[in-house]
Amino acid sequence: MSTPPRQKRFTPADITALKGVRPIVSLTAYTTPVARILDRHCDLLLVGDSLGMVLYGMETTVGVTMDMMVAHGQATMRGTSRACVIVDLPFGSYQESKEQAFRNAVRLMKETGCDGVKLEGGAEMAETVEFLVSRGVPVFGHIGLMPQQVNTSGGYRSKGHSEAEQDKIRRDAKAIDEAGAFAMVIEGTVEPLAREITTTVKAATIGIGASPACDGQILVSDDMLGLFNEFKPRFVKHYSELAEVIDKAASDYAAEVKERIFPGQEHTFQIRPKK
Repeated sequence: MSTPPRQKRFTPADITALKGVRPIVSLTAYTTPVARILDRHCDLLLVGDSLGMVLYGMETTVGVTMDMMVAHGQATMRGTSRACVIVDLPFGSYQESKEQAFRNAVRLMKETGCDGVKLEGGAEMAETVEFLVSRGVPVFGHIGLMPQQVNTSGGYRSKGHSEAEQDKIRRDAKAIDEAGAFAMVIEGTVEPLAREITTTVKAATIGIGASPACDGQILVSDDMLGLFNEFKPRFVKHYSELAEVIDKAASDYAAEVKERIFPGQEHTFQIRPKK
């Protein structure tokens, strides 16, 4: 008896190979049920440290821990069989040294089974990226607006409006690319610069608030679904308004409980008649 072949999971190399072929579809995922749905549609799923804000109510991503990333990485992996799954290294888990970065990257990959890790930073992180890649850890870079640096960068503002900023982002992209990152997020960066970088690096560029010319796009799923409404960045498009759906469902449920409509007899267990 033959069994159907298992569907091949996208690898980091597969993501890079899509550059110039077709746009790469990416979203964030943090839980098994959502990952199971998104897996059918995405080439890459990112277990982002954005979970600190959208799931835990934090004001920034700075407070996210390794234990949180491991737990949500495991949950996401349980729901996927197709997409390449990358897990964020949280703030403080890789900046101290390349050896620290390697230890924590290995922990994420071993304990979750993910396909690689993502870290923020440009030229200053190039040595770390090269160290990880040369030791078998696929690295997804992140340049432009870097949320983990919000306390030193003046908040969540778009980047590349001055020549100095543009030159820095160009250097960052080049350094991460040459260090061996298979892809890089370009976040909150002026459109012409993100377009330019996409044409000059070998790595796949994944835009968020960047350019439609990037090799792929990513959004935080809770933003895309209209679940996170604390604020709406300019680059976010709501493809649904699930917050409104949930609010109405909860309202209807509360009303039926108060009026003793729910549960009905059909929702209860009755004593079986004796035979």
